[in-house]
Amino acid sequence: MNLLSPDVIAILMLDGILSLFALLALAISVRIVLKWDADATTPLQYTLEKRAYLVATIIEYIFYLKLPLFLYFIYTLDLLSNILPGAMCAAGVTNATVYGMWLFVVKILDLYLFGLWIVVHRIDMRRPDYPYTKPKFLFFILIFPVFMLEYWLEWRHFGGIDPHVIVSCCGTLFSAAKTSAVSAFVTLPTPVTLGLFYGNFLLIVAAWFFKKPLLTALANLLFIPVAIVSLIAFFSTYVYEMPHHHCPFCLLQGDYHYVGYAMYTALFVGTFFGIAAWVAERLAYPAAKRWMKWSLIGDILYVALVSYYPISFYLKNGVWL
Repeated sequence: MNLLSPDVIAILMLDGILSLFALLALAISVRIVLKWDADATTPLQYTLEKRAYLVATIIEYIFYLKLPLFLYFIYTLDLLSNILPGAMCAAGVTNATVYGMWLFVVKILDLYLFGLWIVVHRIDMRRPDYPYTKPKFLFFILIFPVFMLEYWLEWRHFGGIDPHVIVSCCGTLFSAAKTSAVSAFVTLPTPVTLGLFYGNFLLIVAAWFFKKPLLTALANLLFIPVAIVSLIAFFSTYVYEMPHHHCPFCLLQGDYHYVGYAMYTALFVGTFFGIAAWVAERLAYPAAKRWMKWSLIGDILYVALVSYYPISFYLKNGVWL
């Protein structure tokens, strides 16, 4: 049924086109990894240099198109929630098949991987001898299966949705009930949740203060799950002003001023540049310290956004949820 939805068809067609370009990039990348010799002056090396520039441009545009396409994907999930019985937001549509949550995770992973590829590529292009040409195309070969897995999961998920089957709403999926997928997190004591969250954030601040790119990367990697878990378990309830509403998807809806887009964007920017700073430092690129600052700004913005709601609620009501 949902393959007949114009929005789903658009997503599958666009990702299909990107997959074809990625296949072309893969074929050329394999040849570059096998045949590249920066010291050679042969016609083959000259051809590879021209094709390397073409492939790099293709991969860049895949990433730049995937960013808005990811937002369109979330928008489409929200649209489908209007026609699936039981679904109240994108959470119900995501959980409509066993592939949905995996699809969401792989899409996010792809954004980080392609973004890091862009980082390596930009560093490589600023060196006169292009020292990272073979490594960056080997990196693309390694992340290509993840990219194709995403496309396969899209077909399996959207093709497997049955509009006649009642799906679970977000209130069921993100609750303290033992049958909930996140019950272990929701039932964590609040001091533990907040201790992990703010403790992790202080570690990020300390890593920036002492200018430690590796610690920054590790702290930001840890901050991704910690931030999401604490958002579901604690902070989201203050956005909704309902103690039993823990859905991370409803934050993306107009009823809550689309605040989720700002939160998740800040989290992505902060954690991505935190990881990228370490990559830059390993490749002796001078932007590492600047990216650490950008990472800190993104993380501070995320912490400020989620912290605003419980503080505001307490100031207005004099009690906690």
